[in-house]
Amino acid sequence: MNPAIVLAIAAALPVVAGLLLLFCSGRMKNRTVKCLLVGLVLVCSAALVLRLELMGDQQFFVWDMTTTLHIAFVVDNMTRIFGIVTVVAWTLGGIYAFEYMKHEENEDRYFGFYLIAMGVLICLAHAGNLITLYLFFEMMTLTTLPMVLHSMKHEAIMAGLKYMFYSVAGAFCALFGIFYFYNHTVGSFFRAGGVITEMGEKYSGTPAMTLLAALLMIIGFGAKAGMFPLHGWLPTAHPVAPAPASAVLSGVITKFGVLSVIRIVYYTVGPDYIRGTYVQYAWMILSLITVFMGSMMAYREKVLKKRMAYSTVSQVSYIMFGLSVLNVQALTGALAHVIFHSAVKNTLFLVAGAIIYKTGRTRVEQLRGIGKEMPITMWCFTLVSVALIGIPPTSGFISKWYLATGSLESGMGILSWFGPVVLLLSAMLTAGYLLSITIKGFFPGNDYDYQGLVKKEPNLLMLVPMILFTIAAVGFGMFPTALINFLQTAAAGIL
Repeated sequence: MNPAIVLAIAAALPVVAGLLLLFCSGRMKNRTVKCLLVGLVLVCSAALVLRLELMGDQQFFVWDMTTTLHIAFVVDNMTRIFGIVTVVAWTLGGIYAFEYMKHEENEDRYFGFYLIAMGVLICLAHAGNLITLYLFFEMMTLTTLPMVLHSMKHEAIMAGLKYMFYSVAGAFCALFGIFYFYNHTVGSFFRAGGVITEMGEKYSGTPAMTLLAALLMIIGFGAKAGMFPLHGWLPTAHPVAPAPASAVLSGVITKFGVLSVIRIVYYTVGPDYIRGTYVQYAWMILSLITVFMGSMMAYREKVLKKRMAYSTVSQVSYIMFGLSVLNVQALTGALAHVIFHSAVKNTLFLVAGAIIYKTGRTRVEQLRGIGKEMPITMWCFTLVSVALIGIPPTSGFISKWYLATGSLESGMGILSWFGPVVLLLSAMLTAGYLLSITIKGFFPGNDYDYQGLVKKEPNLLMLVPMILFTIAAVGFGMFPTALINFLQTAAAGIL
């Protein structure tokens, strides 16, 4: 089958289903049938994306907006990483939400926008040039905003406005770079190694303006990845959004800030153009500030979901740091952390949602003894916490090993060893703010009311996605060879 047709069906299917759910939901009263149909759409769309990724590298235009602006898509190693992570996490998050959203108002609106956002993300993952990337990046913000606004309470509206402001402000920073690059004929498909680097003397832009545009685009798209100074939307949006929405905001949406930066640095400007410039140093410093700051804020935070949000701020900047080093080892670690962090953070937010759903507890100090009430749920929490800290043989150890060794091999003076030091400090703080919950959850002390203990484990619709994500977080660390070989090949191909 033509890859353009497969992509079109994979993206259009959830969008059409989501629109029908928004505008025709009143005609379908049976909730079970409705959930089955939503699940079928999620699975079919995910299967189509998996089929697309197996077709080999592809490039195709689908629409000429003007003589110079073209909507284009690609299939390459980056789409295989980000596309597959997206559809797997989105499908499992949707299945979890069937139970979680059962008693929520405006459930149809949630699933309607959830499906539409999936179609947009599939297109964004496969964006083939700058204008397509920007178009679907903005659409991603608009289609995921209703998930933050879901409850329509005052704090949700304020959080939604903050999410919107930060996302649009970041995208506008990136838009400057798009205007500049298009003015100098950088409007074709992305190229591994950088379109500008490939053009050589044919490129008419000045080095000073090119570097400024690149830095603004890194900071602008970095807003969605939660990189300082545009990180503030994450700890505001996550606590007010439904738990399955928080999971995909953290595990998936932030990764599209990462993908956009990859497309700018490695496919548009070129790593050789940036290496050794102030752009690389500023990028590395901002990412390390975010890593440490996010971990420290998470350590101090007492609201469970907000603690997880600050953790995301820190952990996604591990990826940004790896990208900024501009060598194969660190880039391999960054791409591995994209996958591993998605599995871990989806689990953590789903666990938080299960606790809230079954007990109503939202603060860390309320979780004493929770491991006795919800043992399977808290074992999932514990195992992925170990992975996020980076304790072997879990997946986080693998990605952080490559990040640290890549930094040490970079030859960037003080930053080459300062990076691993910050990562180590962050890992220690991560252990403090995650394992403290586990310890108090499983070992509540002698004064805990063991006689009045009631099991509160959620049902299989919520447990199975958590268990599958947990298996992935641990399994990738125990059997990493095939995945790491693929990621090393992908990294070497764009450097």
